[in-house]
Amino acid sequence: MLLSPAPLHIPDGFLNLVVSLIFWMATVTMVGLAISKTNQSLGERQIPLMGVMAAFIFAAQMLNFPVAGGTSGHFLGGALAAIVLGPWAGILVMTAVVAVQALLFQDGGLLVMGANIFNMGILTALIGFGLYRMVVTRDKGIRLAVAGLGAWIATMAAALSTSLQLWLSSTTRLEIVVPAMLGVHALIGVGEALITVAALAFIEQTRPDLLTMEKSAASGGRGWIFAGVFISLLAVLLAPLASGNPDGLERVAEDLGFLAVGLNAPYEILPEYTIPVLGETALSTVFAGMVGALVLLGLLILIGRSLRSSTQDT
Repeated sequence: MLLSPAPLHIPDGFLNLVVSLIFWMATVTMVGLAISKTNQSLGERQIPLMGVMAAFIFAAQMLNFPVAGGTSGHFLGGALAAIVLGPWAGILVMTAVVAVQALLFQDGGLLVMGANIFNMGILTALIGFGLYRMVVTRDKGIRLAVAGLGAWIATMAAALSTSLQLWLSSTTRLEIVVPAMLGVHALIGVGEALITVAALAFIEQTRPDLLTMEKSAASGGRGWIFAGVFISLLAVLLAPLASGNPDGLERVAEDLGFLAVGLNAPYEILPEYTIPVLGETALSTVFAGMVGALVLLGLLILIGRSLRSSTQDT
């Protein structure tokens, strides 16, 4: 049976207003810092890479994979984005991905978007990049192993942060939600690590310069850009085959009895990754995924060029 990807992110209603606003403030502060830092270091040839990375992460997140107990997991991508782009550009990419998912696909609440960006984009980017850059070695195997470990730890950190937010919101008890969330995300993190390592191994083979501190993205032409877009769209074609099981957070919310407090979005554009006029069909999911990937590709290129232009004007 062909299925649409399951919702991925915290919906409105799970967190109270105070916790939501606190994490909005933390996220706005970090994203502002990321804009400032990226503004100082962004090269012209890195701009399309940001767009390709956003499109790929969006597409990969649609591919929910099954884990134990009738649960599914999905790729986060923050560690991968930060390792390839640097932490600040990586945060901008993840912010755009989570925002587009909420605004265009009604995946994740609007009030809690700050918390979703913080958990999935900021924590994962900083942890993944930090661990990867701690290891200075020419050994490709060690670098990939550390990247995989960083991706796993980043997934666990995002799950722990979500657990704390739910507890602070009095949605559930800390001693119950923490082991439940960390238990299921320990398995999901394995998938995160494998996807991160596979993507980095591919980049190491085709464009190793993208993983150096001094990125010489000027070489190699634009063929890799088209290859990245092609891979992203290919992933979208597989989206109808994604697991329809509830993801880690949804499964925990169902098991612990607070799933019903989640609120539906106040509007619908492309709900549940479908084109409404096409219904809940495989073709609808594919077209919706292509729209999302291309929107993010264009959005990040536009953001990158705007940052680059403001740098040249100062």
